[in-house]
Amino acid sequence: MELNNLKPGEGSKHAAKRVGRGIGSGLGKTAGRGHKGQKSRAGGFHKVGFEGGQMPLQRRLPKRGFVSLTASRNVEVRLSELDKLPVEEVDLLVLKQAGVIAGDALSAKVILSGKLNRKIALKGVGATKGARAAIEAAGGSVADIAAA
Repeated sequence: MELNNLKPGEGSKHAAKRVGRGIGSGLGKTAGRGHKGQKSRAGGFHKVGFEGGQMPLQRRLPKRGFVSLTASRNVEVRLSELDKLPVEEVDLLVLKQAGVIAGDALSAKVILSGKLNRKIALKGVGATKGARAAIEAAGGSVADIAAA
């Protein structure tokens, strides 16, 4: 096979209709656009959703839902990442300085992923049930966020 022999699959392409090319084509004269009106003119279009001046559907319907702007700034931290930290007391500032989480993070939560082989004390950082159990099993402690 060579590049100069490549062709589209059989039947996947078909010739476009040639409009405005005489009466014999079936699409002569008005070229399938009908008579008069905005849509028959060159450049005659309106924006998507325009309903001729009537209040458009997307503006008639009520807005619903909410997209949190801060959801992306709540980050997850693995147990294995905590295990690599050189300190025993871990809070949000320590995680930021170590580069484990982004500098603009608002909150962090430890999840059960990986192993923890030493004791650490979490302060002001959330933890899932499994992560809390793993930290306490390694001899560490988790201070509640409300208390911190």
